[in-house]
Amino acid sequence: MMTAAQMRAARALLRIDQKTLAELAGLSVPTIQRMESSDGDVRGVVDSLIRVVTALENAGIELIGEGSVSQTGGRGVRLKPPS
Repeated sequence: MMTAAQMRAARALLRIDQKTLAELAGLSVPTIQRMESSDGDVRGVVDSLIRVVTALENAGIELIGEGSVSQTGGRGVRLKPPS
């Protein structure tokens, strides 16, 4: 599962806007906007979510789940739990 914050952060790392992500994923800009405005985990049609994840991965993003270890060991950032 991907969170809306991860999706926005991935776009920021790639330095792309919502329109570009929509084009890469073959989706509409309003779909990307709805997904990014989700509270917590991204909500939407499973096919749309798969398209976004695939587009981000093809662009060089590794989505790391909470408590997971990066498989590639590349550079990255992780949000710490609130203290």
